[in-house]
Amino acid sequence: MLDRITGMRVFVRAASAGSLSAAARQLEMSPAMATKHVDALERRLGLKLFQRSTRRLALTDAGSQYLDTCQRLLGELDEAEAALLSQRVEASGLLRMNVPLSFGNRFIAPLLPAFARRHPAVRIELGLTDSQVDLIEGRWDLAVRIGRLADSPLQARRLGDCPTLVCAAPDYLDRRGVPRRVADLGQHNCLGYTLSSWGGSREWAFGRDGSVRVAVSGDLAANNGEALLAAALGGQGLIYQPLFIVADALERGALVPLELDHPPHPLGGIHALYPPERRPPAKVRAMLDYLVEAFAARPAWVR
Repeated sequence: MLDRITGMRVFVRAASAGSLSAAARQLEMSPAMATKHVDALERRLGLKLFQRSTRRLALTDAGSQYLDTCQRLLGELDEAEAALLSQRVEASGLLRMNVPLSFGNRFIAPLLPAFARRHPAVRIELGLTDSQVDLIEGRWDLAVRIGRLADSPLQARRLGDCPTLVCAAPDYLDRRGVPRRVADLGQHNCLGYTLSSWGGSREWAFGRDGSVRVAVSGDLAANNGEALLAAALGGQGLIYQPLFIVADALERGALVPLELDHPPHPLGGIHALYPPERRPPAKVRAMLDYLVEAFAARPAWVR
């Protein structure tokens, strides 16, 4: 009995090339065998797929309809086989990964030794920066981004949430008082994050949609959360930061969270982003799966 899948492949090639002999050459079989495959399809269907002449094949109406079906089914089959085969390919090569500075130091870098043991053929170049970079232009394989995702062709996998809060050292609050309303922040030394649209040096945003905005000022602004954390720990002022930056200081009482009359503006999610390839390389898939697994097991930024 002739293989139906092979018959479909012969039919599709013959329809494209206009002859059974051309299809046979492409599939490395004899013209007689190609003819037998198409004949078997026509007998099984009870329909003529081609109008045949000595010079060229022409699709019948039934053949045109069947061609669309065959192309779709064979495409899905090829894709399924490629996906299974790709799982057998060992992750290897250089993986260039771009992550935010503080988050990368705190949560990505500590995960890399275990990843290296699991995938010894992968070498990692870790780029640490709080500035936005273009993955495609910079030729990065993978990036971690915090916040709401802009419209882009990039693919994304969610790693977790990123809550925010306003906090200060007990010493500062003893000297300056504890603000109870967002309107009170204008009377305090607010240390701004210059790369932020919600916690900058001139205005802080509150509420689920960030629509509650209050003017602030302070004697320090920085483009890095760790620098602002150090200043807050020294009693210099209030900071408005992601929980993952301040969680350790909150746990030991070095910083105190403030409860205001409007909730902090949530940053959105933490995502791993990668270029829009239909099937990313094995090294990228390996890191994506590893990050999702690691953060699901230990969401360290949530306390």
